[in-house]
Amino acid sequence: MKTRLIYVLLLLLFTCNQENTQSVDSNESNLKKISDRRLVDLSHAYSHETVYWVTAKEFELDTVFEGETDKGYYYSAFNFSTAEHGGTHLDAPIHFAKKGQTVDEIPLEKLVGHAIKIDVSSNAFDNPDYLITIDDLIAWEKQKKTKIPDGSIVLLQTGFSKYYPNRVKYLGTDEKGEEAVKKLHFPGLSPDAAKWIVEQRNINAIGIDTPSIDYGQSEYFQSHVILLSKNIPAFENLTNLDQLPNSGFEIVALPMKIKGGSGAPLRIVAILK
Repeated sequence: MKTRLIYVLLLLLFTCNQENTQSVDSNESNLKKISDRRLVDLSHAYSHETVYWVTAKEFELDTVFEGETDKGYYYSAFNFSTAEHGGTHLDAPIHFAKKGQTVDEIPLEKLVGHAIKIDVSSNAFDNPDYLITIDDLIAWEKQKKTKIPDGSIVLLQTGFSKYYPNRVKYLGTDEKGEEAVKKLHFPGLSPDAAKWIVEQRNINAIGIDTPSIDYGQSEYFQSHVILLSKNIPAFENLTNLDQLPNSGFEIVALPMKIKGGSGAPLRIVAILK
């Protein structure tokens, strides 16, 4: 009986050791896969230069302490305050849809996954009021000989991120307040194209390298309403889209998890094969 018990214990130890070895090998393999792929940061940093909507509270960073303590070690801590919608950020569906998801309610599956890029920068180059059309979306499909994949994250490249943080070139004005809204000029997605996306295709999220999914001169923010009413979150003020291919990459877009929030600062990264 004693010999049999020892045999069972040795067998269990061997099995556990084998599983641990396989787990370590699997983790090392996953790490290698990640290290073999290129990461592209699509986020602007937050600072006094961060571009906000002309009516929004801008980013503030206050020093709590910075320097050597009386105990001899260095220490720094800061307080920050900001509006939800500024810099690289996420628009939660509730931003323009009464029954839409709040930031904390958006499923992670909507924020992480395969993505495509639709480049309209040549059309928007000399037209700050350019509206991305259904034809622009179909042109991508014709080039790739496939439909926009189900469950994909669609990124729209207008080329306007090159002007950031120059407010005059990026927004159309450096003025603030309600009156400045009328002076905004930057490209966006046309309501017709937004409607086509939600009715004809099945995407998880959408992003753009301008301050808004709607173009600067929009009065009714129809593209926001159409997309967010279908619980499709939007990423705004993206950058480095010129470093991405038109397909074959993945996105990780994780906002600050604000309970009940209509939007949040966003760190968004592309993973290239």
